[in-house]
Amino acid sequence: MFVKINSCANIGLDCSLVEVESDVSHPQKPKFIIVGLPDAAIQEAKERVRFAIENSGFKFPRPKITVNLAPADLPKEGPSYDMAMAISILKTSRQLIGDFDDCLFVGELALNGETRHTNGILPITIFAKEKGFKHLFIPKINEKEASLISGLNIYPVENLRQLVNHLQNDILIEPATVQDPLSLFADQVFEFDMKHVQGQEQAKRALEIAASGAHNVLLSGPPGSGKTLLAKTMPSILPRMNESEILEVTKMYSVAGLLPKDFPIINQRPFRSPHHTSSGVALVGGGKMPKPGEISLAHRGILFLDEFAEFPRQVLENLRQPLEDGVISVSRAQATLTFPAQFSLIASQNPCPCGYASDPDKQCTCTSTQILKYQQKISGPLLDRIDLFVEVPRVNFDKLQQANDNEPSSSIRTRVEATKAIQQKRFQDSPVQTNSEMRPKDIKEFCNLDQASHDLLRSAVNQLHLSARSFHKILKISRTIADLDQKQNIEQAHVAEALQFRQKSN
Repeated sequence: MFVKINSCANIGLDCSLVEVESDVSHPQKPKFIIVGLPDAAIQEAKERVRFAIENSGFKFPRPKITVNLAPADLPKEGPSYDMAMAISILKTSRQLIGDFDDCLFVGELALNGETRHTNGILPITIFAKEKGFKHLFIPKINEKEASLISGLNIYPVENLRQLVNHLQNDILIEPATVQDPLSLFADQVFEFDMKHVQGQEQAKRALEIAASGAHNVLLSGPPGSGKTLLAKTMPSILPRMNESEILEVTKMYSVAGLLPKDFPIINQRPFRSPHHTSSGVALVGGGKMPKPGEISLAHRGILFLDEFAEFPRQVLENLRQPLEDGVISVSRAQATLTFPAQFSLIASQNPCPCGYASDPDKQCTCTSTQILKYQQKISGPLLDRIDLFVEVPRVNFDKLQQANDNEPSSSIRTRVEATKAIQQKRFQDSPVQTNSEMRPKDIKEFCNLDQASHDLLRSAVNQLHLSARSFHKILKISRTIADLDQKQNIEQAHVAEALQFRQKSN
């Protein structure tokens, strides 16, 4: 008896329909075969599914069973087809009767028939809705993740026996209750707050500008000056994510298998801080079937690279294209996948190998050759993609001991969110969301200068030998500063402040 059951494959952040076909024949020896480009995890499903069926009180058929995962030219990986295979076998052996064409089954089975956590449930749920499926059956543990999507019946399954009872209309499973992603926001508590940073007013201002327009920042200064602490305070001043951003980021973490099981939604902007020994694949993504890397996991958030110059140069060069385009394409023999990578880069570094080249109080022990070699670890094209260059000097004793009356992150965040609201209104009919994402035509439309600002910028371009990319970045930063100032037009003071954060060697 030929049977077809619907399941789904994660292909990057997208999904593809997989039809789980099964049929039986009657050779002398029983046999269980899975075809359709399955990986090792799927081949091992033969034992998982067999024992799940038997331990759930059903009989595993003894004839030769062939399961085909169609389309046959699409590589399949992972244990998410267990549930669909079990249903197809039970239906093939006539232990289950019914028409399930409007149903989608996804989930791993344990040997005792219980369901296990399965990665990528959120994009699968979105896919099921888009393709018009009425019923989606998923593991119970993935219920909260899937319930972010409305428009179809989502059934959280605890075990195979319960699923069969539901399909036979014996004991029905209660559908999951749809949740509004924004309703899951709790009062956000941050470990690091701007009020705990003594001094460093210019650096704080730069980070406020960066948070408001999603700009890139390079912090440079001697060891112990507070670069890492400043970077770790960034999440506390970033604007809250809207619903589309929440789903976008949660989808990424779902595919990567990084969603917290107790609260499977990402409602805070990501802050990723890979070590400087990380490989290029860890940073940009990859694998036999490509998975998102750190730059994609930082999407709509912060990628913090501490000890920037200690990263291998060839690893850092991988950042050039995603910093420019906001996406990363990962090509492998089996597939080429594109992941979003619209993040703000916050990097920190020492000015030299010993760290004290810019310290007025401690003598640098490096030679000029050592300093030059150290600084050349970061290429010019990569530096040209950084918006704000900030010197972070050593904080003196008096500032360290002064009364802690610094402005808290909550106040700064209020200004940042007001600036984000201006940008949302400005780009409401555009795929652009922040000032840093503006394209040349957007810059021409929204970054008009008066004569004084125009003259100042012309002088800066000529004297500092700014590239076309740097020229556009100055305009974007000026636009963000004007938004922070609640000004309709860019003024000379806004351009002047933006120019203060350019790389001094330019």
